[in-house]
Amino acid sequence: MSHNTFGHLFRVTTFGESHGPALGCVVDGCPPRIPLTAEEIQRDLDRRRPGQSRFTTQRQEPDAVKILSGVFADENGRDVTTGTPIALLIENTDQRSKDYSAIKDKYRPGHAGYTYDIKYGVQDFRGGGRASARETAARVAAGAIARKIVPGITIRAALVQMGPHKIDRAKWDWDEIGRNPFFCPDAEKAKFFEGYLDGIRKSGSSIGAVVEVIAEGVPPGLGAPVYAKLDSDIAAALMSINAVKGVEIGDGMGVAELSGEDNADEMRMSNDGKPRFLSNHAGGILGGISTGQPVIARFAVKPTSSILKPRQTVDRHGGETDVVTTGRHDPCVGIRAVPIGEAMVACVLADHYLRHRGQVGESKPWPFPTAG
Repeated sequence: MSHNTFGHLFRVTTFGESHGPALGCVVDGCPPRIPLTAEEIQRDLDRRRPGQSRFTTQRQEPDAVKILSGVFADENGRDVTTGTPIALLIENTDQRSKDYSAIKDKYRPGHAGYTYDIKYGVQDFRGGGRASARETAARVAAGAIARKIVPGITIRAALVQMGPHKIDRAKWDWDEIGRNPFFCPDAEKAKFFEGYLDGIRKSGSSIGAVVEVIAEGVPPGLGAPVYAKLDSDIAAALMSINAVKGVEIGDGMGVAELSGEDNADEMRMSNDGKPRFLSNHAGGILGGISTGQPVIARFAVKPTSSILKPRQTVDRHGGETDVVTTGRHDPCVGIRAVPIGEAMVACVLADHYLRHRGQVGESKPWPFPTAG
């Protein structure tokens, strides 16, 4: 199976399956002498870890990460990166493959089992193998390293919609995200989500969600104007997350409703002598290059196909049948996609930061020198 690596200078290769003995990744291209401990990576993994509330899968995985290479103690005794590949391992400890034995030959509608079988002639029915969101634990681990590469950057995400129900943006509170199991910045809507998702979970169904990622402190100049646009790479990275079916940058699809004057992010000079933007419809990216404003992206996560309600399908032998998926599954996979979205944006920004530094060095100061 090809294409298990993403990035150019900051490269991540993930490996492992949902019900295999372990999964992990190899991060290549991380600069040397960056302080890094397993505890720092673990903090991000713990936010994604399953089984922390009744609103996620009850699979009990500690997701304990081990650093196998690429880190060594410096002269002061600090663990720092060496500039060599960083190998990370996360063992699977709570697989229940028997949950899938009754449907091993049946294709789940909305799931990748059919397309995997068509392409490779074999599919790992135990939780979906590489198609499982279990693979994203390795991405979150890589993202913890990526966050440390771009100086002064802050990357945060929040669940802003579940099903048709959207948050009230006037009530956005970043501190609230850590106080509810949905990573929701609106306390009132988070309370509503409890009853709403309980009803979906008890009915044996599932629901989709929208996650918004905001990266602040992004230096201007990251990206390129043609085939390495920062927004196109972010879109590709977010779309590569399991179950993601749509990505927006800035106002996204909403720009179709705007006039030219409404959409334009007007500019003025600030007191420090640098230009400032009066709005951010573009999501911090113009012509594929970062402006220095917050980079804003949203992605839509479909409802999981693993539901208790019978669905019509076919099996590997060409027979028509129905399928019901038992076992432990997220009623809304969008919840645990929040730290995954953060990680993917972090990896893209780290990659583009290293590319930018390699091509042009540090960003030019304002005002730019003029010829004459």
